Amino acid sequence: MNIRLEKPEDYREVENLTREAFWNVYAPGCVEHYVLNQYRSNPDFIPELDFVMEEDGKIIGHVMFSKAEIIKEDGSALQAWTFGPISIHPDYKRKGYGLKLLNYALEKAREMGVGIICMEGNLEFYKHAGFVVASSLGIHYHAEPKDAEVPYFLAQELIPGYLNGIEGTYHTPKGYYVAFENKDAFEAYEATFPQKEKEQHEGQLREQ
Repeated sequence: MNIRLEKPEDYREVENLTREAFWNVYAPGCVEHYVLNQYRSNPDFIPELDFVMEEDGKIIGHVMFSKAEIIKEDGSALQAWTFGPISIHPDYKRKGYGLKLLNYALEKAREMGVGIICMEGNLEFYKHAGFVVASSLGIHYHAEPKDAEVPYFLAQELIPGYLNGIEGTYHTPKGYYVAFENKDAFEAYEATFPQKEKEQHEGQLREQ
């Protein structure tokens, strides 16, 4: 197993990997590969935290990080960070690769001085990487009532004490909505990949 920075020559392979990893998981089809494609030219993208994982010379995993914000109670902004999509090829899921990739990336983020990571995800998985429900740290999710304990909104202080005395609201970076804000561009991009059948499963969001 090898983890390294993504290179431009990896881009298409990684986008296809991301598409395979997310297809029909959260919604019929997926948009995560387009989010990644567009984020590489976004000023919030952090190329120093853009990693691929290889096994036997094949790229089987990928994770990217980006800048975000927590709006404090006084209206000022606190620098925050997020990550995702994080992708593991379907053939390698549930074998510990995702956690290894994430822990590696989080350690690199810590070394860079990243103070707080906020993200939306499944606590049962991400607790193994040190994440907790963000409301327990005084950070609220923009799309839910301030007093709600949002089980899918998670956070981790990479610098202990980074949030001391701070309460605020996290806003998902706009870059994550690019496929819904530019549907024609997304559909044109999606058409460059092999056709796959979209399926509606119980518990998914409906296709946007």
